[in-house]
Amino acid sequence: MFKTKLSESRTSRELNPSKFMDRHIGAIAALILISLLSSLSGTPFDHNISNGWEAFVWGLADPVISLNCLVGIVAIGLLSSVFVRGAAIAGCFVLATVLGIVIHIFQLDLPGTEIAIAISTIVFGTMLMMPNQLNFLVLALVGISAGLFQGYANAESIVSAGTISVVAYILGIALTLFAVAMSARAIGVGMGMGEINRTLPWKISLGGFALCAIGIVFLSNSLI
Repeated sequence: MFKTKLSESRTSRELNPSKFMDRHIGAIAALILISLLSSLSGTPFDHNISNGWEAFVWGLADPVISLNCLVGIVAIGLLSSVFVRGAAIAGCFVLATVLGIVIHIFQLDLPGTEIAIAISTIVFGTMLMMPNQLNFLVLALVGISAGLFQGYANAESIVSAGTISVVAYILGIALTLFAVAMSARAIGVGMGMGEINRTLPWKISLGGFALCAIGIVFLSNSLI
């Protein structure tokens, strides 16, 4: 009886990571669906913020309703799972996004924002197709660059907002970015992306192709 219970306990422990990964995948899929529906329904990206609560809510929502930004966050989370200390890369991405918001608030010019975001999406997609060749420093620099431009783009709606609203918006966007990036990182770890000698799951390769396609579409729209 004791052996049976011990066996069941071990089995349940082994299943837990799989269940958690399924939840993370479900959450990411739901966010991408929301982003697609927002894009198709024409959800306004320019919105007036009158108080701290609205700023916080829009901070939570902005990274999700923009498909180009969302896939970049998911990509940086997946790619960070290749490295043991990859959480630092995701953290740098979040901090860079906040810095991009601050740059926009102080009305400093950061040209070619949409083009830069689209190019970073293509780069992320390419990296996903060859994770065994990733370099920690290169990925960190690309993540920081992408974060700066995404933060700059997201801050368009709060340029004239008050201090409390700006702080609330930054808090909301940082929470969403960190939650999505860490969920994507957990998916990558569960798929064994950090194991160099392991065959890359076809889902990750397909995701890389999808990111490249999304980036190319946004890039062409930005250049027109």
